[in-house]
Amino acid sequence: MNGSTVSMGFDAHAGLSPRRSWWSAVVVCFLLMLAVPVYGDMALQLDLSLVLILSLLALSMGFLWGYVGILSFGQTIFFGLGGYTYALFSLNTDMAATAFVLAVIVPMLFALVLGYFMMFGRISDIYLSVITLVVTLIFEKAVRSTSGPEYVIGTVRLNGQNGIPGVPSLPFQIGPIDLQGIDGIFYLALFFLLVVYVGIRLFLASTTGRVLVGLRENESRMELLGYDSRLYKLLAFVIAGGIAGLAGGLYALWGNFVGPEMFGLNQAAMVVIWVIVGGRSTLLGPVIGTLLIQYLTTWLGTAGVGQVTLFLGFILILCVLLLPQGIVPTVRNAIRRVMPKGQEG
Repeated sequence: MNGSTVSMGFDAHAGLSPRRSWWSAVVVCFLLMLAVPVYGDMALQLDLSLVLILSLLALSMGFLWGYVGILSFGQTIFFGLGGYTYALFSLNTDMAATAFVLAVIVPMLFALVLGYFMMFGRISDIYLSVITLVVTLIFEKAVRSTSGPEYVIGTVRLNGQNGIPGVPSLPFQIGPIDLQGIDGIFYLALFFLLVVYVGIRLFLASTTGRVLVGLRENESRMELLGYDSRLYKLLAFVIAGGIAGLAGGLYALWGNFVGPEMFGLNQAAMVVIWVIVGGRSTLLGPVIGTLLIQYLTTWLGTAGVGQVTLFLGFILILCVLLLPQGIVPTVRNAIRRVMPKGQEG
């Protein structure tokens, strides 16, 4: 890609294989995070585990919006589907491992069906965003309306807006790590975030990944070159749905609970805020945005500040006005300007 890509705020190295410095940075960050359960207290582990899980959700949006150009408000659909699939299947069958796999597969299948009608229906980008928003609202309202005793799947009541408590953990132990404990959830979330982050980065460097980035830049040109944009966009939509479903399954493990707020419009808006603040043109941006906004939300809550949503909206406006590319791309571009050419790493 040419230099104009960088000026627009997009990652010019998205289609290139990761450099050695990138791999080194990933390994160092991973090793530092491994030390958190050793030196951090229980509250820190719980908070960081939630950040890691929500970072997966933000990463699904960052990949779909930042690299494919699809703004979807439906990532919380797949997030909620993943959580509810895990909860219902594990409570009905006591097969937690299978339930966790289904927490990824079921959202991907729904993304395949929903995405097929949108992509092959040649729906414009703005209407695609509206449709995913409407489907999100439908799912939230539908789940909240299941409070009656007649709403049962297997032996499990859906409980409407009260959600499903007592969701079982994964009954496994890997070496000294018990996946049913707080440490186990933290390591599990860290592992999957690493796998997804590295996996998406390598995928973007593949031929298919470069085609997806090309569709974002100029869809008409890519179609003239013989690529079916509908098929590639559908693939990206399904992948993003699977990542969000994985986050939903991990969220159910983290809190041993699922509720209709997982589908909520507020949650959908938060995902967009995380990506915008961190920077939708990078994979690191959604992770950093999630970390900062979650920390700020927790701090405002513990400080007794009312109208937390109002403060977050004000921060979003400031970021859009002062850092339109997001925090990570702005910092990265500033470093590139001060460093000698060819030394950016």
